[in-house]
Amino acid sequence: MKRASMSLGPLGTNCYIVSVDREAIVFDPGGDADQLIKYVESEKLQIKAILLTHAHFDHIGAVEDLRKYSGAPVYIHELEADWLTDPELNRSAFMPEKIAGEPADYYLRPGTMNIGSFEFEIIHTPGHSPGSVSFIFKDELFVIGGDVLFNQGIGRTDLPGGSFEQLEASIRNHLYRLNDQYTVYPGHGPETTIGNEKRNNPFVSV
Repeated sequence: MKRASMSLGPLGTNCYIVSVDREAIVFDPGGDADQLIKYVESEKLQIKAILLTHAHFDHIGAVEDLRKYSGAPVYIHELEADWLTDPELNRSAFMPEKIAGEPADYYLRPGTMNIGSFEFEIIHTPGHSPGSVSFIFKDELFVIGGDVLFNQGIGRTDLPGGSFEQLEASIRNHLYRLNDQYTVYPGHGPETTIGNEKRNNPFVSV
């Protein structure tokens, strides 16, 4: 399995492309669709799905362009079903370019999911936003967690639908129960590990 990351969009959101052979899943295409498509074409990838950890504007800016280019379905948690189409909900109403695309094709639900050659677990990790989810790849020991847990940081909880209590519970009850060796690929900034965050995260430590 190959993992690539790209810093995209106005806030430098981490977009992750996970591939096996020529099949790929794209997580959180936050913007700069042309840059993302250029990479996909250079690697001769077939996008099987576009998966969203959540639907704040900086994580969805290239969703429509990528969906039109690839024909791949878009998946999101049901609690944020309306966010792709509503700039007020995805917070782009306050930006120069408002984002209002088409609804997601499918909803993400907790449990094991199989798409093409990929198998992973979905866990609901609210707190940063109501429908935040994390994707756990158990065989490869990594998690794509969006804006839940950062390298010695956590996602902000002061936006509508945010809750520090929920975020702390998501981290303690779900992410921190993973093996310390798991690599965390966050929505912003450098990667980290579960073990590092348990010991050194100033907001939620063990």
